[in-house]
Amino acid sequence: MKTQKICLIIFLIAGLNACQNKNNQPTIKSQDWADYLGGPDRNHYSELTQINLDNVKKLRVAWTHQLPDSGQMQMNPLIKDKTLYGVSPSLQAFALDAVTGEELWRFGDPLKVWYGTSRGVAYWTDGIEKRIFFVSGTYLYALNALTGKLILSFGDQGKLDLHTGLPEVAQNKFVSSTTPGTIYKNLIVMPVRVSEGLDAAPGDVRAFDVVSGKLVWTFHTIPHPGEAGYESWGNKKAYLNNSGVGAVNNWAGMAVDTLSGTLFVPLGSAAPDFYGGQRPGSLLYANSLVALDANTGKLKWHFQFTHHDIWDRDLPASPNLITVSHQGKKIKAVAQITKQGFVFVFDRETGKPLFEIVERKVPKSTLPGEITWQTQPFPVKPQPFARQSDELTESDLSPYAENKAELLETFKKTNRSIFAPPGLESVLLLPGYDGGAEWGGAAADPDDGILYVNANEMAWFLQMEKVKESESLSSLGEKGYQTHCAACHQSDLSGNPVSGYPSLANIATRLKKSEALNIVNNGKGMMVGFSQLSLEEKNAILSYVFKDEKQEIITEKIKMDTLAIPFTHKGYQKFLDSNGLPAISPPWGSLHAIDLNSGTYLWSIPFGDTPWLKAKGYPQTGSENYGGPVVTKSGLLIIAATKDGFLRIFNKHTGALLWEYQLPAASFATPSTYMIDGKQYIVLACGGEKLGTPKGNVIMAFALE
Repeated sequence: MKTQKICLIIFLIAGLNACQNKNNQPTIKSQDWADYLGGPDRNHYSELTQINLDNVKKLRVAWTHQLPDSGQMQMNPLIKDKTLYGVSPSLQAFALDAVTGEELWRFGDPLKVWYGTSRGVAYWTDGIEKRIFFVSGTYLYALNALTGKLILSFGDQGKLDLHTGLPEVAQNKFVSSTTPGTIYKNLIVMPVRVSEGLDAAPGDVRAFDVVSGKLVWTFHTIPHPGEAGYESWGNKKAYLNNSGVGAVNNWAGMAVDTLSGTLFVPLGSAAPDFYGGQRPGSLLYANSLVALDANTGKLKWHFQFTHHDIWDRDLPASPNLITVSHQGKKIKAVAQITKQGFVFVFDRETGKPLFEIVERKVPKSTLPGEITWQTQPFPVKPQPFARQSDELTESDLSPYAENKAELLETFKKTNRSIFAPPGLESVLLLPGYDGGAEWGGAAADPDDGILYVNANEMAWFLQMEKVKESESLSSLGEKGYQTHCAACHQSDLSGNPVSGYPSLANIATRLKKSEALNIVNNGKGMMVGFSQLSLEEKNAILSYVFKDEKQEIITEKIKMDTLAIPFTHKGYQKFLDSNGLPAISPPWGSLHAIDLNSGTYLWSIPFGDTPWLKAKGYPQTGSENYGGPVVTKSGLLIIAATKDGFLRIFNKHTGALLWEYQLPAASFATPSTYMIDGKQYIVLACGGEKLGTPKGNVIMAFALE
């Protein structure tokens, strides 16, 4: 017996020693990043500590993987069972060995390229079967996580049309998804992207069975008669979706409290954007955070952040589920960031705000038919993490501008009131259309109440114009172009490349008409698809854009009444100087740590830089940025996101920069971190293309040397 005990002790010691790595830390077989943004709480948080404040400078490239297609990638990679899952620029799902970067499988037809963006995949397992869910075009696909093969028992031979469960009138309207679905038990709840115009489908939140694909429940985001919120719509037929009203969709993703079974869904604005004459009222549940029973879809509580939105202030990111200390108590809270640069914090169970929210009077619209809401909500704490338009003075114009007199003239004649309604005169929108906060979202330690958020500080112009009379447009193609395309690509096809909208003036030199038709059908980047248009209408628009004189001019009326609203958005224009830089003073991008226990800031720093100004010795400017941070228990804040193309790691406690690395292409995506066989990795997608940056096609992983 004594000999057996000694042998057992020796065995345990030997086993313990075998489980030590060279840093004398216990080896963890693997620790995954199996959920979008790190977990169902969407906190971008990792418990891993191998990479820490002391050794982060020893990071080196562990492996790279080059994809066969290049372009913008917004995806946050998932890592489960030593396998990395992602989506390529052409919307093909793939799996890599997470230790070596070698491809294991790829799903998708490389000859049938879907245009668009994807923020990744969702993973589900019952402990035996393992599935990957991702969206390409109109369909949600279910794949075997080990082989990449379709699960033929799901939906229709492995795919589910995202129109499923929507009313008949919406079946031919554009519906897709750029953000992974939220998994809860055996449900997948799908975010959707829809049009922002008169042709928008309704944004109903729908849960599907992960095994069969059958619809389980629906929450009507535009309430039906008898449902709470219906009274907030002046147009009592809005829910029918046949009167030029739609959307109120979740496109940015959701968070789920798995213990209480509560799903937190941030919703977007009602369509059409910018003019709401045919949709009077405060419009629940547009621009609201709704807390739903994840099992049934029943409403628990809601809060609306923008009443009667005409600024495109849809909620841009998943909320964060955190624990805070408030009035001497630990409270499970939910924090929601907004494009306006605000943070709202609520008791997760009751929806009660933890900091006071006041309704402030805002200006009235001068456009006939538009009835703006009298007030808008402002949190007393925390203070905004991005500058507000009404704070700007002439001294806030950029010190680097060479055409300052011209900028000053524009600045003086532009309305800078906060929540100034769109009108025939120009309004300065700051934060801009994308925020403030954007889809990258915020990071948080779930237990200490500290929120980390990066922000854009880009001012844009907001202006409306009267809809042109139909007889002034000579063809169906020109009518269609002016209705659906001119707001971004300009009436004369000149585009606005600085803002991300390319010129179409010489499109025939870059694309075949068939390739352009594919983009019109399915969308690309920020552009939605126009599946609701007939083939005749699409061909007419393309003939107009391609200047195809052989195409017969068709003069029949567009099927959708383009004069249903009297005013339309004039187009997306940034407030820039003659060198294409922001016309306001830096910082043009910022990064913040906000203590949500007290509502105060721990630190705020410029985020990113402008290389050619840096080369001249100017102070750090910050830059536009898209993609979120990751925080770790070891004290790190890991983020790429910036236009200048760096991966940076900061001390999360102080904001001090610890390490940076110039990427092969800018990464407009949120990184992931994971551990396999005792080694911790940081991985991210480098696709570039956005903000005029060069394209890339690299998945890159880092580890300690």
